[in-house]
Amino acid sequence: MKKMKKAMLLAPAVALGLTAMGAAPAMADHATGTYSTVLNQLNNSGASGTAWVTVEGSQATVTVQAAGLAETFNDAPYPHVQHIHIGARGTCPTMAADANGDGIVDTVEGQPSYGEIGTTLSVGDAAKDASTATDVTVAPSGSSFTYEETFELNQATQDSLANGTSVVVVHGLDPANQPAAATETPSNLVPELPLAATAPALCGPLQMMPAGGADTGVTKSDQGGSEMGMIALGGGLLAAAGGAYAIRRSRTQN
Repeated sequence: MKKMKKAMLLAPAVALGLTAMGAAPAMADHATGTYSTVLNQLNNSGASGTAWVTVEGSQATVTVQAAGLAETFNDAPYPHVQHIHIGARGTCPTMAADANGDGIVDTVEGQPSYGEIGTTLSVGDAAKDASTATDVTVAPSGSSFTYEETFELNQATQDSLANGTSVVVVHGLDPANQPAAATETPSNLVPELPLAATAPALCGPLQMMPAGGADTGVTKSDQGGSEMGMIALGGGLLAAAGGAYAIRRSRTQN
């Protein structure tokens, strides 16, 4: 665990080997609408959440609430980078996807189900360029959070929303709740970091809500009642300045 802390504290902006799609402003009207999902735990993370994306013209408003995630790292909030993944089956993996049998479905093993990064859910320019190290400073953090932001949505993600293959994935596991491989095995994306740091913790396929929002299973009232509230995988994990672990929280932290 000490080794893990040192790696996460000192790791500069490290590319994770997954390239996010370019955020072009061109839009397809067929994706206009509201998409929602219940976020279920992956890798026995114990977390839960909800997410919805409202697309209007060239903009998307994204709201994610999550709870039960890894809370702190070295007395600082643990950042949980989140993405809309696209281009695969539009589903979440089960433990059967654990091809190497180490007890963890890592990000790469989950790709046949949810695909590669379509959009990084971050504020401002980081949402358009997932290769920047700034993503970690705006990633929601802590065990529970509410994230809400409006930004331009790239064409590839909008097309994926329209054809039902978009999936919200939240990353970052607590190694204490994982098999030994979580701390003893390097990430297959960033060898300087442990596997837990880049593995998915929550996942949910996005589906368009019917007109009026009836019978979706995810509503605005669900958010408050259930207390639900690293880095783009294609960006940096932790930006360390002089060895200090500094995170600027996203908009609303519970």
